[in-house]
Amino acid sequence: MSDKQLFETIALHGGQTIDGTKSRGVPIHRTSAYLFDSAEHAQNLFALKELGNIYTRLGNPTQDVLEQRVAALEGGAAALALASGTNAIFYTIINICNSGDEVVASRKLYGGTYTMFSEILPQFGITVRFVDPSDREAVKGAINEKTRVLYSETIGNPSLDLLDLKAWGAIAKEAEIPFVVDSTFTTPYLLRPIEHGAHIVIHSLTKWIGGHGTAIGGIVVDSGTFNWQNPKFSLYNEPDGGYHGLRFAHDLGALNPIAFILRMRVVPLRNLGGSIAPDNCWFFLQGLETLSLRMERHSQNALEVARFLKNHPKVAWVRYPGLEGDPGKALADELLPNGAGGMVVFGIKSGREGGQKFIESLNLFSHVANVGDAKSLAIHPASTTHSQLSEEDLEKGGIKADLIRLSIGIENIADIKADLNQALEG
Repeated sequence: MSDKQLFETIALHGGQTIDGTKSRGVPIHRTSAYLFDSAEHAQNLFALKELGNIYTRLGNPTQDVLEQRVAALEGGAAALALASGTNAIFYTIINICNSGDEVVASRKLYGGTYTMFSEILPQFGITVRFVDPSDREAVKGAINEKTRVLYSETIGNPSLDLLDLKAWGAIAKEAEIPFVVDSTFTTPYLLRPIEHGAHIVIHSLTKWIGGHGTAIGGIVVDSGTFNWQNPKFSLYNEPDGGYHGLRFAHDLGALNPIAFILRMRVVPLRNLGGSIAPDNCWFFLQGLETLSLRMERHSQNALEVARFLKNHPKVAWVRYPGLEGDPGKALADELLPNGAGGMVVFGIKSGREGGQKFIESLNLFSHVANVGDAKSLAIHPASTTHSQLSEEDLEKGGIKADLIRLSIGIENIADIKADLNQALEG
């Protein structure tokens, strides 16, 4: 983070330079293309001899402010905003892996990510080996000479198992592979994975960073610390045919440290087109301005909800990293001093049928497939967000049939608890 400014200030001002219009708010640049100063200027931009605006599929001034701001909040060197969090995950993997390469990943992942890794990446010749994230020896044992990525979520969705980032970072360092972390559930206000050994951080901007359920987007932050000149990363060391033989880890001069994010912009994004809309970037910038305040309230409310549910006679079990007695509590005290986030999961003693009745009895909570909204949300993952997983994969992922996932909003806590209580008692 900046030596001069702290988180809350960067969230309001980071990445913005007041332009000639003197606009205090970040302008929305609704344009598809940009004028070139000359034929030489255009040629230099396309050849990566200089950086600048070409076409909004590649980048946009509104997007640039968002990217600089999130990178600064994460303590990273550069960032790339994309059409969705899922898009950000996919581009990250294919920006590292070739056919024949492998990924070692936590098995406790969001259902869409798990399916991407188990069903779609193999179509590209990329194999993913799933491991229990708490078993260090299993993680180490899954790594071999073909492994190119170590991947996990900071807090598993929806198991809410908190990852030992330092342990995984140490494993990645020893194996000389990049450690990629989806930090959507924690946001940079609660946790900055780069400080604990991560090389690449991913967020679904749709969730807490946006914070109001109004736009879809994702972002990838590059720490700038991984050595892409390691010859086993062929995409960075062999000549790129799309750029007249340019080697991304060697031929970018001062930009070599951010070779990963620059290659993602000019190869996967440029050629596959998962671009983010300028208007969505603007929505996410509004969300960032109040992120610290909202995450404080989300975390406070979630802890109160977890305590309430733990003591409710109709509740069988509760998971929340910051809850007294939770398996992740000691690690949460170490990694999450500002709060343990806004997610709570629990099971009802009456089982799956009771959980369905509970969901349908809620009034204040919205039954939607989303998290991170300012409003409280609820869903039954086994039958919705993770329904594509087999019974065996659900069990391995810690997703019980009775699990209810709550995304706790910033409403008054008394109203939140009252709605939960009436639904449990109904």
